[in-house]
Amino acid sequence: MKECRILIVDSDRRFREDLVSALIREGYYVTACKCLTEALKCIVEVSWHCIILDVILPEMKGYEAASIIKNIDPNITIIMTTEINSKELEAKVREQKIYYYFIKSFNKEEIMLAINCLFPSGSRCLSL
Repeated sequence: MKECRILIVDSDRRFREDLVSALIREGYYVTACKCLTEALKCIVEVSWHCIILDVILPEMKGYEAASIIKNIDPNITIIMTTEINSKELEAKVREQKIYYYFIKSFNKEEIMLAINCLFPSGSRCLSL
């Protein structure tokens, strides 16, 4: 069975580092990028099962980047994160047909649960 590959794209260093640590403890293969430019390079070079993408990125909004990412790899699962939510923002994010929308003010256990549901134990990873 192959490793589950998760790419985190978030400009918030602390959030990236905390989530990387938590996911590695769970046995996932994780890489983190601070911006979309780095992430797109990673996406072109490596196949990813899941991308955890922040709504606020230096280059553009995450919900705008989601369509670019899906054009590169239509099978990739996207989890979108944000610190500040609104009905308008959530509507724009949901239009992108993401797997899960995570509000950062919630407990990180919630995002871990979503990831673990995506990759249930026993089938720890989907083959690429």
